[in-house]
Amino acid sequence: MGFQQGLSGLNISSKNLEVIGNNVANANTYGAKSSRAEFADMYAASLGGGGSNGIGIGARVASVAQQFTQGNITTTSNNLDLAINGRGFFALTTPQGETVYSRNGQFKRDSDGYIINNEKHQLLGQALDATGAPSGPSGTAIQLTNDSSPPLKASAISMTANLDARASILGTKDASGTLTITPIDFTNAKSYNFVTSQTAYGDNGAPIALNYYFKKIADPTAGDATQTPPTPGTGSQYEIYLSADGNTNAASVQVDSNGLPTPIGTFTFNADGTAPADAKFTIASIPGGKNGQPLTGVSLDLSTATEYSATNSVTDLKGGGYGQGNLSDFVIETDGTVTARYTNGQSKAIARVQLADFKNLNGLEPVGGNEWKATATSGDPLPLGAPGSGVYGLLQSGALEESNVDLTGELVNMIVAQRAYQANAQTIKAEDQVQQTLVNLR
Repeated sequence: MGFQQGLSGLNISSKNLEVIGNNVANANTYGAKSSRAEFADMYAASLGGGGSNGIGIGARVASVAQQFTQGNITTTSNNLDLAINGRGFFALTTPQGETVYSRNGQFKRDSDGYIINNEKHQLLGQALDATGAPSGPSGTAIQLTNDSSPPLKASAISMTANLDARASILGTKDASGTLTITPIDFTNAKSYNFVTSQTAYGDNGAPIALNYYFKKIADPTAGDATQTPPTPGTGSQYEIYLSADGNTNAASVQVDSNGLPTPIGTFTFNADGTAPADAKFTIASIPGGKNGQPLTGVSLDLSTATEYSATNSVTDLKGGGYGQGNLSDFVIETDGTVTARYTNGQSKAIARVQLADFKNLNGLEPVGGNEWKATATSGDPLPLGAPGSGVYGLLQSGALEESNVDLTGELVNMIVAQRAYQANAQTIKAEDQVQQTLVNLR
């Protein structure tokens, strides 16, 4: 019987070395999980053995169990590289329609825009609409198309600005002290108090360069008799002029019968320096100027403007719309949302990567290529879910999960397995010597 025990010991030691060798070989394989050979002893069945303890007939490999512990996460320069920090597997579909699972997030786009791994298997998820809500069935292949972002015309422009309360009314006085206000002239910086610019987009997305000119026309603190001061208890009064695609008077949005600029509106600050709530102006049409593309039906909201004793400044100017944009890149958020970014500064959600999980991970069948298949032992996968929901871990874009193989530990295990192999070989050698002694009896 001694030969069988020693032979079984050689077999399991050899299998153990194979497992260790496979672990070492995959120490640098992203998403790989180490395996462990698990052994069991063997006994021959006997009749009427009672409670006596029989001598075993060796050992066998009971199982090769994979260890699904978290690997270290390392960063990369590819936005489509994904690492799962926590539980879950990427779900992928093969060309044959079979679903496989992986922890290796080395993804790229194919010629049709699908996200695939190195095995040409497509990553599964769920399509999203512009609001980020699901717009398709769960567990479908994610496709990233090179679409464009349509333009958005300016419609409601709002400006938060401060106009210096210390500013003077611009004009000239004659010998008698009579003040004559200087008419607006966009080419003369001494004819207005402040100017700021904005690029707005016309009805078909063409850019229009807008200049806003603020001209102080009345001051409650001024003592000049020719000036009509605002109502007592209010602040200064301003006119607002607007030019499109140019800094000459001819580019003014509104002109009089003589072709001279006219203001698009006038408003008076409150006594505390805030703008009145009705400091809002509607502009029927802004010519496209050099671009030839008009902007119709736009409003300007100055109700958040102020008149404090501080320099003229603009802290917020929005609502100018944007032009058509081309695809710049894709970004994948921690919750799996795939966002497309465009050259016009816009972005939109396209899809969401979904993860899978199992009740019995050790029941998964490795099929190579850093992938596993579900089996009856593993059970059916749990419903696909978004990263960060339920038991699923979060995603990290531009990163990969390293193998969880402990190379130092594997080298130590290799030494132990080698010694076990040598020891079992010695039992066979000793049994051979015993048998030789028996044969040589006279």
